[in-house]
Amino acid sequence: MRVTVRDIMTTEVASVNGSTPFKDIAEVLIAHGVSAVPVVDAENHVLGVVSEADLLCKEEFREAYYAEGYQPPLRARLRHRLSGEGADVRRKAAGHTAAQLMSAPAVTVPATASAVIAARRMDEHGVKRLVVVDEDGTLQGIVSRRDLLRAFVRPDSDIAWEVREDVLKRSLLVETAGVNVDVRQGVVTLSGHMDRRSRALLAVRLIARVDGVVNVIDELQWKRDDT
Repeated sequence: MRVTVRDIMTTEVASVNGSTPFKDIAEVLIAHGVSAVPVVDAENHVLGVVSEADLLCKEEFREAYYAEGYQPPLRARLRHRLSGEGADVRRKAAGHTAAQLMSAPAVTVPATASAVIAARRMDEHGVKRLVVVDEDGTLQGIVSRRDLLRAFVRPDSDIAWEVREDVLKRSLLVETAGVNVDVRQGVVTLSGHMDRRSRALLAVRLIARVDGVVNVIDELQWKRDDT
C-alpha cells in the first residue's frame, strides 16, 4: 500500500490568524520549535504561511533604515532590493501582522496525496514543508521533509512483505514460490523464475515504486521471452 500524506503528516499544528502581530508570531515559532506557521481565518481555512524568513525580511529592512551603525552602502544595497524585488518584499518590510507578512497562497497538498507527490511539490516550489488541507482548504496538518523521509525508512521485513503480497500476488497474480525476494537496507534482490519475461520486467518496475525501496537488483529468469 502506498504511503499517503495522511500517514506521515503532523496533525497538531500551531497556527496564527491574519491579525496576529509580529512579536506574537515570533513567540509562536519559538515556543513550538518550528520555522513557519499557517495563517488561517475564523473557519480554519488556510490563507497563507508566515515563516522566519518573512519576519527576518522585515527586521533586515527596519535595521537598515532606522538602526544606527549601518553604513550608507549597506542601506543603499537594501534599498535597491526594495526597489528591485517588487511589491511583495516592500509589503513584508512594512508589515506588522501575519496577513501583511505572510507568503500567499500557501503551497498545499491534500492528505490523500502520496508521499512521492508531496516530495515533488516541495521540490517544484522550493519549500521545506507543505500545508495539508481538505477539499475546502481547511487546515488538516503539516508535512515536512523529515516526515517524508519516514516513508523511506521502513523495516526490510515490511518492504519484503509488500513486494510478495501486494506486488507479486495481488498486482501480478504471480505464484511467489518460484520467486525469491531478499531485502537488505532497502535494496530488493529478485531471483528465481517467472513464466514470461514481460511479467518479470513489469515486476521490477512496480517494485521500484514501493515506498522504502532504494534499488532493485533483477536476477530473475523466465521460461518464455515474449518481449
